[in-house]
Amino acid sequence: MPTESAVRSVAGSFVCTDTLQKTNRRRTLAAVATALLLVLGAACSGGSSSTDGSATSTEAQSSPDTGTQLDSAMVDRIDAAIENTMTMASIPGAIVGVWGPDGNYVKALGVADKTSRFPMETDFYSRIGSVTKTFTVTGVLQLVDEGLVSLDDPISMYVEGVPSGDEITLRQLARMQSGLANYTAINEFQQALFANPEANFTPQQLLDYALAGPAAFPPGQGLEYSNTNTILLGLVVEKVSGMSLPEYLSQKITQPMNMEHTRLPVTNAFPEPHPTGYTYQTADGEEAVSTDWNPSWGGAAGAMISTLDDLRIWAPALATGALLQPETQAQRLEMVAVQGVPFEISYGLGIFDVGGWLGHNGSIPGYQTVSVYLPERETTLVIMINSDIPYEGNEPSAILAQAITEIISPEHVYRLSSDVEEPDLSISETPVPVPTR
Repeated sequence: MPTESAVRSVAGSFVCTDTLQKTNRRRTLAAVATALLLVLGAACSGGSSSTDGSATSTEAQSSPDTGTQLDSAMVDRIDAAIENTMTMASIPGAIVGVWGPDGNYVKALGVADKTSRFPMETDFYSRIGSVTKTFTVTGVLQLVDEGLVSLDDPISMYVEGVPSGDEITLRQLARMQSGLANYTAINEFQQALFANPEANFTPQQLLDYALAGPAAFPPGQGLEYSNTNTILLGLVVEKVSGMSLPEYLSQKITQPMNMEHTRLPVTNAFPEPHPTGYTYQTADGEEAVSTDWNPSWGGAAGAMISTLDDLRIWAPALATGALLQPETQAQRLEMVAVQGVPFEISYGLGIFDVGGWLGHNGSIPGYQTVSVYLPERETTLVIMINSDIPYEGNEPSAILAQAITEIISPEHVYRLSSDVEEPDLSISETPVPVPTR
């Protein structure tokens, strides 16, 4: 049986869990994408790293086209914060991009592979976990704009066999308010995944695990992050559009946005170049290389692959509604606050707000991503790392994002932490729209 650490970030992130569900647990507040998902030599050409692969002194690999740079003092502060965090959290390698009116910062630090010591580089592909949810939900919202679906349609109109399917709406699925069990937290699924991480899972198999479990609350009466919600929405996109989800996302989202390196794979194929992914998400809780694990179990909730340059395009497009009608984007940004946490976190339709940063994060064995946009400062932040191994109960990508935003936007710090008591997931207020420029 997998250990508790082996399921801490099985499929994604955000705020309320992809942790092992059991009585009296504390919920891990982590990258709410990512979760969610899967996504790697020669001798290092410069600098050195500690023996465990964490950054101690690295030579950053800069993008050849970074535009106007931040001033040198700011760059030095960001460099130091990233390197200190990588050392502290034993992050092997990181790709970081910041783009804003004050200038840009684009660097790769650390190693892509701890054995060969090959350096991380800014053009690497990575598995982006639950950032996938932002694409799937955007697909649903595009169908809303076309008049083909309504956010208040019950899921039973599109998928049979969902408990309370006549009551659960597409809106509730997108905003994590369905109450449906999260399949990645179910023991039987975990056993199947860790017994054969390269196996292929179909959406129906994933739903079979989830729908056999009890609901966490009646539809609309709570907030709980569940990958099951987005698997169902992926099926809605396929049924209504008549296309496979990978085909739809390519034709309707990534191609129009000129995101040539972003895709939803149907196998464990991983484009080159990519870093090696390191995880403890194994049956015995020992470190393993997860590079070639099959992300099919993440599916519409977390299986996509992307690059820094593509997510630089996507983060502001997502936050500002580039592919949607204004009224539909306004509905997307109607957020429900997470209660019982000591900082500002809320969730909309496939998007979160963490301290004013809009977007999503993702975590899949071996890889974590943060892809967010701060409307108030018109600033984009993208982080991609090749480890999901937690540090003191926190996702390493979240620690890194916090360290960076404490410098670039001290009034808007990206803060997620597991060091709090279990939050109150009840909903006591009407969702409030989040303004964007």
